[in-house]
Amino acid sequence: MAEPQRKSAAPPRLPGARFLIVEARYYEAIGEWLLQGARAAFEAAGAGFDVVSAPGALEIPAAVAIALDAAEAKGRPYDGVVTLGCVIRGETYHFEIVAGESARALMDMSVARKLALGNGILTTENALQAEERADPQRGDKGGDAARAALVIAALKRSLA
Repeated sequence: MAEPQRKSAAPPRLPGARFLIVEARYYEAIGEWLLQGARAAFEAAGAGFDVVSAPGALEIPAAVAIALDAAEAKGRPYDGVVTLGCVIRGETYHFEIVAGESARALMDMSVARKLALGNGILTTENALQAEERADPQRGDKGGDAARAALVIAALKRSLA
């Protein structure tokens, strides 16, 4: 069953803002849909973005930290980060570890670094749920993650 569609305010336009998208392509088609949604949201906001890939959802937090440090060292820090991936429940406890630990690490990093984060790592019971949520025409969770990062980045700018 698809989730009910929610109406939300249009994300702010942030021309010149720069975001990092870190994606896990473990599920190639799901990853492509998530990335399409995030790209469209950033383009609509006038924001730029770079894309980095990680092997899976559990590796995303380390990839984010490495990319953030590299960007800061080059004097080109990011205004925010969007993480994209999918974890589908299987028959073992591995699902809980990957889903929980990737989310925990990202939230810890977001708070510690005061980072505008849009977490688009899906955690679903099956592939059908993942497809419904990832597809920009149905769930657009990649776009939702980008819009969340845009809103928090705009908040940070307004309070700076």
